[in-house]
Amino acid sequence: MQIRSYIELMKLRIGFLIAVSAMAGYAAVASHVDAWQLVVLFVAMVLGSSGSAVFNQYYDRDIDRLMTRTANRPLAAGTMADARKALLFAATLLVTGCVLAALAFNWVVATHLFLGAFVYGVVYTVWLKRRHWTNIIIGGAAGSFAVLAGAAAVDPNIWLLPTLMAITLFLWTPSHFWALAILIKDDYAKAGVPMLPVIAGDATCAKWIFGNTILLVISAMLPVAFGELGLLYGVISTAFGARFLWLNVKLMKDPSRDLARRNFLFSMQYLAGVFLAVVVDKHVPLPF
Repeated sequence: MQIRSYIELMKLRIGFLIAVSAMAGYAAVASHVDAWQLVVLFVAMVLGSSGSAVFNQYYDRDIDRLMTRTANRPLAAGTMADARKALLFAATLLVTGCVLAALAFNWVVATHLFLGAFVYGVVYTVWLKRRHWTNIIIGGAAGSFAVLAGAAAVDPNIWLLPTLMAITLFLWTPSHFWALAILIKDDYAKAGVPMLPVIAGDATCAKWIFGNTILLVISAMLPVAFGELGLLYGVISTAFGARFLWLNVKLMKDPSRDLARRNFLFSMQYLAGVFLAVVVDKHVPLPF
């Protein structure tokens, strides 16, 4: 039971997303993909991300008890009685991930990994989450460091394309998370967390999602504008962006839970599609 509690604390689904983002950054700048390097990068990113996830649950255990979605988390439910063990576990995971990144790659990768964990654990969780509705906008920078870490694992001096991808990931987070926030608005209201739909309503939140997604889709085309990626990426990215904007428009017309769920689920498909388009554009030769 204790082992299961530790695993639950790690939020491995989020860790997987962070690790895949790092792998996309790696593939974006690598002329040759080394499978073993990708495995090590994946492990290091999961460890670092999990460290910040455990700290998030340590710090938020009081409000987690108030929300249906999080009430069964180990620290909130009391299945892990000693919160100090969770804090030690968080530090161990983060340090191990950063040391592995530094030894296997370089200090730049380790620094990006640490900064991503710091933004999520401290900037978002401690400083902003309970204080201001912009929490998820600024906190969204946490994921962007994963892309930079992946690219730095190949060559820390290659910065333009990874930075453009990091901007896209930064802008993706609000559109993704605000749709989720509409779904669980009542939970956030009970816990006193000032997420956008709680303080402004679902209709206003839907408009913010649409406005943010416009910026997101534009940002996703910047690699083409700067000559870093080509036609294949541009076509795939535009197609996914058009679909996402169409769902946003439907949500503005009807800010229902059903459409919020569809936007939330497609936001993950959108990010996967854009990052896959980067990999395909870089590593799959066109027949024409």
